[in-house]
Amino acid sequence: MAATMHPPGTAPSIRSAVAKAPTGIQGFDELTGGGLPGGRATLVTGGPGSCKTLFGIEFLVRGAQEFDEPGVLLAFEESAADLTQNVASLGFDLAGLETDGRLVIDAVRIDASEIVTTGDFDLDGLFIRLASAVQSVGARRVVLDTIEVLFGALGDEAIVRNEFSRLLRWLKDHELTTVITGERGREGQLTRYGIEEYASDCVIVLDHRMQDEIATRRLRVVKYRGSLHGTNEYPFLVTDRGLRVWPITSTSLTYAVSTERVSLGVPPLDEMLGGGVYRGSTVLVTGTAGTGKTTLAASAVDAACVRGESALFVSFEEAPAQIIRNLRSVGIDLGRWVDQGLLRLWGERATAFGLEAHLSGIERLLEETEPTVAVLDAVGSLSNVGAEAEVTSAVVREVDMMKSRGITGILTSLSHDAQRESSSVAVSSVVDTWLLLRNVESDGERNRLLFVMKSRGTAHSNQVREFLLTDHGAELLDVTVGARGVLTGSARLAQAAEERAAAAERSAELERRRMAFARRTAEVDAEVAALRAQLATESAELDLLVAEESRGVSARAADRASLARRRESGSAHAAPASRDG
Repeated sequence: MAATMHPPGTAPSIRSAVAKAPTGIQGFDELTGGGLPGGRATLVTGGPGSCKTLFGIEFLVRGAQEFDEPGVLLAFEESAADLTQNVASLGFDLAGLETDGRLVIDAVRIDASEIVTTGDFDLDGLFIRLASAVQSVGARRVVLDTIEVLFGALGDEAIVRNEFSRLLRWLKDHELTTVITGERGREGQLTRYGIEEYASDCVIVLDHRMQDEIATRRLRVVKYRGSLHGTNEYPFLVTDRGLRVWPITSTSLTYAVSTERVSLGVPPLDEMLGGGVYRGSTVLVTGTAGTGKTTLAASAVDAACVRGESALFVSFEEAPAQIIRNLRSVGIDLGRWVDQGLLRLWGERATAFGLEAHLSGIERLLEETEPTVAVLDAVGSLSNVGAEAEVTSAVVREVDMMKSRGITGILTSLSHDAQRESSSVAVSSVVDTWLLLRNVESDGERNRLLFVMKSRGTAHSNQVREFLLTDHGAELLDVTVGARGVLTGSARLAQAAEERAAAAERSAELERRRMAFARRTAEVDAEVAALRAQLATESAELDLLVAEESRGVSARAADRASLARRRESGSAHAAPASRDG
């Protein structure tokens, strides 16, 4: 049966009136609403290598270390020394807990050949032994590993059923939260005898399977009396810190957000995004092979390190040394940031592990590095590890990991179809900003274009920009539009040359017109000067005529006055002669 993974935040809300005993196992307490039923028995069953014993031991160790509840481990298969040595690699110090008086390990050797059942048979001896161990440390937790070894020596199913029921009553009367491990039965039975699951208050099935040549483990809560619980299969992983159940269903959309913007390392791109992306947001960069996805992501990491911030770069396709070498060819030197301790480079094939190990590794890197910017390069490679729904759920979980920590995340994913606006991992609706890189072929060459498909909370540009990889980093060019639309490469250069030639021709024509105007202005000025000179001459001649006319008038007036006087004088002399005649 294929595993079903709840996307974060979609698991049912778990309510219960039953007291819960937290196990401390990451992810398990969330899907059970707080842990195992307190003061009751839980059956953990599974095949070989499914981690039944480890589940019980971690339940005891976490209880003693984190919840101040001492425990007792009653082992019927392995010795105390073997158990202590087997879990030491996970950081569980059983011997130290025993020394501190917080744990008792009692290895009980049972050999069926040494047991003869005559008359009435019971487990009173076991109860006395268990009670002594519980009282010695004030235990609140008990693990019985493995119950079939104890009951397998009896042979009579009626005795097994009766004594198992009596054991559960005894544990419940003493309010001991108990984990009983059991082996899977045949023909679909959860246990060998098929009775333990009915008597237990909680039943957990662990499974270890091979899928596409990759080993995976699954956990399922089959029953849980008095409490709602997740009923699907949940992947889990054995890490160097214990068990890890995925996904953590308590993850919800309640993380803090920031209004601060951070640069992606390409100033023109920051301008297209209104000043950069919001800190703590997630950016998806998609495109076909060779479009510059990794380089664009590396530019953001380089910008973060320039600001003095820590960064993480995870690649699922290239080795760290190869990444450093290749990016130097475009003027991005990530090696210096690694040397300064600002950048952690980590590379591993996605197919090396299952999705659970992948998630655990990413979480470990985020915890150890505490970056402000994290790049997950080529997340589409995870599609080779699991089914599409499982891969999508895993990537969504990674996004939530980064968002819950306020990390600006950058995911790159391969697109197989250059004309489709999609990626190999369907997470475009989850991310905040989506950048699409595309190769276009024209005039016998291939060039890159960049599109801002979405950017939540940002009045982003809708322009298509040519994206260049130069020896000094990534660049975005201004839009060049011709008769055929946006021009790139040689077409853009030819268009620019034509525009420069046209501008030069316009400038020359303007200069010619300016010079012609200057000449005409000089001619007009000369004509005006000549006219002014002619006007001045005519004015002078007019003034001369006026002056001559004025003198003539004066002379004529003087002549008339003189004539008048002569006439008066002549009349005076002529009068006496008249009297003589």
